[in-house]
Amino acid sequence: MDFVAQLAAQFSIKPEYVKNILTLIDDGNTIPFIARYRKEMHGTQNDQTIRELADRYEYLQGLEKRREEVRASIENLGVMTDEISAALGAAATLAEIEDIYRPYKPKRKTRASVAKEKGLQPLADAIFAQEKGGEFPIDMAQNYVDAEKGVETAQDALQGALDIIAEAISDNANIRKRLRYVAFANGSLRTKASDPEADSVYTTYYDYSEPLTKVAGHRVLAVDRGEREGFLKVSVEFDKAKGLNIVYSESVIYGSNCTDAVIEAATDAYDRLIFPSIERELRSDLTATAAEGAIKNFSQNLRQLLMQPPVKGKTVIGLDPGYRTGCKVAVVDDTGRVLDTGVIYPAPPYKKIDEARRIVGGLIKKHNADALSIGNGTASKETEMFASDLLHDFNGVSYMVVSEAGASVYSASKLAAEEFPEYDVSLRSAVSIARRLQDPLAELVKIDPKAIGVGQYQHDMPPKRLDDALGGVVEECVNSVGVDLNTASPSLLARVAGVSAAVSKNIVAYREENGAFKSRSELKKVPKLGPKAFEQCAGFLRVAESSNVLDNTAVHPESYSAAKALLELCGYKLDDVKKGKIGDLKDRVAEIGEETAAEKLGIGVPTLNDIVTELMRPGRDPRDELPKPLLRTDVLDMNDLVPGMELDGTVRNVIDFGAFVDIGVHQDGLVHISQICNHFIKHPSEKLKVGDVVKVWVLSVDTAKKRISLTMKGAPDVKKS
Repeated sequence: MDFVAQLAAQFSIKPEYVKNILTLIDDGNTIPFIARYRKEMHGTQNDQTIRELADRYEYLQGLEKRREEVRASIENLGVMTDEISAALGAAATLAEIEDIYRPYKPKRKTRASVAKEKGLQPLADAIFAQEKGGEFPIDMAQNYVDAEKGVETAQDALQGALDIIAEAISDNANIRKRLRYVAFANGSLRTKASDPEADSVYTTYYDYSEPLTKVAGHRVLAVDRGEREGFLKVSVEFDKAKGLNIVYSESVIYGSNCTDAVIEAATDAYDRLIFPSIERELRSDLTATAAEGAIKNFSQNLRQLLMQPPVKGKTVIGLDPGYRTGCKVAVVDDTGRVLDTGVIYPAPPYKKIDEARRIVGGLIKKHNADALSIGNGTASKETEMFASDLLHDFNGVSYMVVSEAGASVYSASKLAAEEFPEYDVSLRSAVSIARRLQDPLAELVKIDPKAIGVGQYQHDMPPKRLDDALGGVVEECVNSVGVDLNTASPSLLARVAGVSAAVSKNIVAYREENGAFKSRSELKKVPKLGPKAFEQCAGFLRVAESSNVLDNTAVHPESYSAAKALLELCGYKLDDVKKGKIGDLKDRVAEIGEETAAEKLGIGVPTLNDIVTELMRPGRDPRDELPKPLLRTDVLDMNDLVPGMELDGTVRNVIDFGAFVDIGVHQDGLVHISQICNHFIKHPSEKLKVGDVVKVWVLSVDTAKKRISLTMKGAPDVKKS
């Protein structure tokens, strides 16, 4: 198989670039390294595209491996023909390969295999040949009556022969291929209630039908879950006459005395063997496609959440709300170091408001705290109301409600125990909540991505596929931001390209034993961090206090000489970078000409542009260029909302049918996809991403069901009561 040609066509990338990417992958290079430091070899494709190409490459390799396995099996049986070989070579999916292999695949005991054991294969062959002017099937069957073999009558013989014919028709790869295509194009997903009187979240699907070509992924996943939980009965509806026409066209020869018998066998094959199998395949394909869509959506939301701008240089008080056990409090300085901890009871059943005000107010004064970070779980509303009231006495101090998804998982983990052995589980959670406001990326990498909670139906996804996709997102985000070699935790370092979990611990151990790293090159002294690992990781690690300013940029050590030569070419010195005196570097490169400068330096234009960007802003954090998070000083109650009210909110989750927006009332409101903008969009992600600060208007409020409907299309017309 020509992988390069296939991938080039699928991704619309030049074949030479695809070939280079595959070579780089096969040589053990990481996706972040390829995307960032080998741009000339792949035409500046981004991480996501290269990762998708790598995934598809892996699938094609698996497809080719299975093709050769099937080819070898058929050849070993001695039944390979030119037609079978050509069909195998042309098969584009695993399903097509398995269809070709089906007739030769070892089968468990079937009605057909039993009939073959009774010696009825010749009778089946004679009937299936459907020769004009031949005998009637029942007459042929008389010759196969054999009580010793269990064939008592001619009818028994005939039935056995029809079972063999039915299985042969079922094994016809062309029938299955045609039927799969036509059934998908014309079939519908149909659901009914197992118990119409039972109340459940699946009432929408108690009597539901939608064409397979149109059913949305989130509905497929909802239906699947409803079926698993016993609330729904699910099927694929398809015009049987159309299906039988396909089967008959491939198996029936009209005008023979055997035609009716073959029609009977073909109908049996369709009802008993073919369509149930096709139905399972169609539903499996729907689920796989829906899962891929959900994983892609989850990945996109996770990427946006991890890349939220950090709240730098602020001392934050983390509040992990609770009722009976109280609200855990942790004060964290601007470096993430824990300064103080405590417990307050601002919510029922104790509701010690005055004591809580005294404790938190005292901590704000004692540590000059700048912000409160409140977890959005149990008792969050009461805690937020307490914080809002308290902050009226503290000008300049604000708060933000953050997702505490995964905080309990982290706080009970071995990693958290190693990081905070002196604190109990609940206090570790408060620390995590505070740090999520300060630097979402550095904190959230400690948590299993599935537990972060910015997707839909993530627990229904194929675990390995989900882990691979989300792990790739985390790796991409960590490497695009860069990691401070002297402050990063082992969990953050382990996400750097080329750094394994063992090596990340060795880096920290080396740092603790020898003091802060003074340069990138010192990494080479870390045990088990060899030349290949150094090549992959060095550009993503920063040493802020290095005497070489390039160590605090994304310029790779392999390009240091080019960076220095560029500065010299433009009339600068390396010291000018540290002093910020190269503001017109880009203009000077433009005067020389990008291609001319790149040629003189022996590098490509993309690498040249990256070096220029990094030299002009050493130590830059790409997240700083994004809109800042929305910090609040006041809180609304759900009962305060009225249709038409205008609010500012933060997008918390983007899903197939809309986006959930935090508007400061504890309960996120839903902006349905139809209410995002005034023109049609296929998916909310075309307009919104996690972390966006948006202006919304209230459409309706259902306090009983705790549902808030919002619009972004402007103030709605509100009927006066």
